Amino acid sequence: MFFNSIEFSIFLPIIFFLYWFITNKNLKIQNVLIIIASYIFYGWWDWRFLSLIIFSTLIDYSIGILLYKENNDRKRKLLLWISILVNIGFLGYFKYYNFFVDSFISTFSFFGANAGFSSINIILPVGISFYTFQTLSYTIDIYKRKLKPTNDIISFGAFVCFFPQLVAGPIERATHLLPQFYKKRHFDCKQAISGVNLIIWGLFKKMVIADNAALIVNGIFANYTNESSLSLLTGMLLFSFQIYCDFSGYSDIAIGVSRLFGFDLMNNFKFPYFSKNIREFWNRWHISLSTWFRDYLYIPLGGSRVKKQRGLLNIFIVFIVSGLWHGANWTFVFWGFLHALFFVPNFLFKDKIPTRNYHFNIKNLILILINFLLVSMAWIFFRAENISDAFQYLKNIFLFTDGQTFFKKTNSYLLMTINASIGILFLIIAEYRAMRKDKSEIKFSSATLIVIIILIFLLGVFKDQSNFIYFQF
Repeated sequence: MFFNSIEFSIFLPIIFFLYWFITNKNLKIQNVLIIIASYIFYGWWDWRFLSLIIFSTLIDYSIGILLYKENNDRKRKLLLWISILVNIGFLGYFKYYNFFVDSFISTFSFFGANAGFSSINIILPVGISFYTFQTLSYTIDIYKRKLKPTNDIISFGAFVCFFPQLVAGPIERATHLLPQFYKKRHFDCKQAISGVNLIIWGLFKKMVIADNAALIVNGIFANYTNESSLSLLTGMLLFSFQIYCDFSGYSDIAIGVSRLFGFDLMNNFKFPYFSKNIREFWNRWHISLSTWFRDYLYIPLGGSRVKKQRGLLNIFIVFIVSGLWHGANWTFVFWGFLHALFFVPNFLFKDKIPTRNYHFNIKNLILILINFLLVSMAWIFFRAENISDAFQYLKNIFLFTDGQTFFKKTNSYLLMTINASIGILFLIIAEYRAMRKDKSEIKFSSATLIVIIILIFLLGVFKDQSNFIYFQF
């Protein structure tokens, strides 16, 4: 079920009514309703994969209790590894089995040998990377004795499958979200209004900017060998805004829907394209994932407290694993490798590189543009079908070829570009104003919200329903 679908526009008011007017007297029944609603929401794609969520819930709930009671270090490590292997095992099988098999087959073929095995047809469960990391953080925090396990399996089940953020995050920590299922929730009109504002803003990002940009981007990337350098550059820049507005739009809607039910989710984006370097970018982009890797991979590896050579190795490990988390393709691995390269100067000269300085001047503008172009070039590898296509696409930009340009194809292409450009301009102005005020999210007046809603209907609502990019992860 998509946030931008007719089904969800019917589903949400029904659950909202049942939650606040039928089950509001009993906290446990409210949590049961959340579980039922979440299973319906997730099962809308494929009900068979509900068994994975249920199994993961039961395993980590049980291991959490056993970990807390156990004092023997060897047994505690064994329990932790059971949780890790079960969760990563599911993720590895469904997401990476064919990737590694195909890589082995290619390696054997290169040396003229037959691997003796082949890939199989596997359907990737929606959002498996997100809820797997969420449950893993629960058991790891208990193992580190940073968190006490819950004995309330209903609350824990609701925490694991909470439908607003189940399939594309934010990846919540149990220390933040789980306690919210224990407390009696009361309807807060102010919180609900802010939630509706975020939902509208998220739909604007998705339907006006991301979906319009996607039509241009898909056409350019599918036919990049025949496109002009101008078209390829346009495709690169539009994809940068497409992926940001698509993913941050989902996060805004998820946070907004959560507020309608009395929950607070962490902010997943903080105006990342205004960053002046890669370190700042990753402090602002997909924050729930970047902090997850920081706390559960980078710091355990030694972080920056080790020698510089080992610190650099830790950075490359984290970014390459982050790239692989995004998808079973060497393009994602190389995307992570590129960001590690971009990060190296920040690691070596971090005391000399500015971060929080939002004054609009030439120096800051140049730094922002350079960083944005570096990030955008890396996005080519994220979007391309394979490494070869990505390098050829990038090469063709700098060849300054005069091939076919998308402006000459159809009037509809030009119209989509104008629509996306209007949305991008609105986005830049709104985010810059919020950033200058040091706000974590954008707040709109009633008049501005009316304008946004009108733009959604005029520029976005009549297009085909489009999937969210991060559903594939």
